[in-house]
Amino acid sequence: MANIKELKKKIKSTKGTFKITRAMKLVSAAKLAKAQSRILGLRPYSVELEGTVRTVSALAQDYTNDYFLPKNNKQSVVLVVSSDKGLCGGYNSTLAKTIRRFTVENKDEDLKFLWVGKKVRDLISKEVNSGKTYVFAKADPTYEEVRKMAEELSNMFMTGEVGKVYVAYNSFLSAIAFDSKVKQLLPMQVSELVKEEIKTKYPYDFKYDPSADQILDTLVPEVYLTTVYTCILDAIASEHGSRMNAMENASKNSKEVIKKLSLKMNKLRQARITTELIEVVSGAESLNG
Repeated sequence: MANIKELKKKIKSTKGTFKITRAMKLVSAAKLAKAQSRILGLRPYSVELEGTVRTVSALAQDYTNDYFLPKNNKQSVVLVVSSDKGLCGGYNSTLAKTIRRFTVENKDEDLKFLWVGKKVRDLISKEVNSGKTYVFAKADPTYEEVRKMAEELSNMFMTGEVGKVYVAYNSFLSAIAFDSKVKQLLPMQVSELVKEEIKTKYPYDFKYDPSADQILDTLVPEVYLTTVYTCILDAIASEHGSRMNAMENASKNSKEVIKKLSLKMNKLRQARITTELIEVVSGAESLNG
């Protein structure tokens, strides 16, 4: 049974842990506010841009673009976006499970994995064909850094080095929730069913200036780049939200442990005082006679 001295040490240590987790929670909350603002600001633009390109490409006659053309190559590349640091709950382990499931479901493809962040890489790199790791100047990459990375991936597709390009990431839902997914970036796809639905919805003869082909040739690469950047921002916001919640839970647990240890220490102290009082009273009574 622990004595009072040992309990004091544990309480002191736990209070130190509580201060750290509370500070990390506050830092993550501040970072989350910024990241959430960025992704919620960009996502509507990304969705509308993608929808516009999907509509115009479906209505344009005989339009083709290298971003849409499938390649006769079973080699595919998967960009995995995870974190460099831990202490963020199930953020990385959940993504790792999603990737493992994806590899099983796509056994017919020769998958090669590229990495942003090292945590998921460390978890599954021995299970998959692992490639390069992208390193940025700061924890949050700039648009220019993402653009260079995205162009490198698109060049691999355009030259036929790979047949498909995927991105695996955690999509931001809210401060307390995210959705792990693997999304196909290239080739871009508009199914025949979707095309027919769009043509039914817009049974008009649109006029374009400049031509529809010129508009799409400008917008399609922008859609691809914006999608990659949106995925990166989604992952960043999800990471900060997950770490904030993990530190919140850790702080609550620390407070509970401190409460239990303090109660236990007070009980031991009270028992000692009671024992000493009994000894004093017993001694006094023996002297009296």
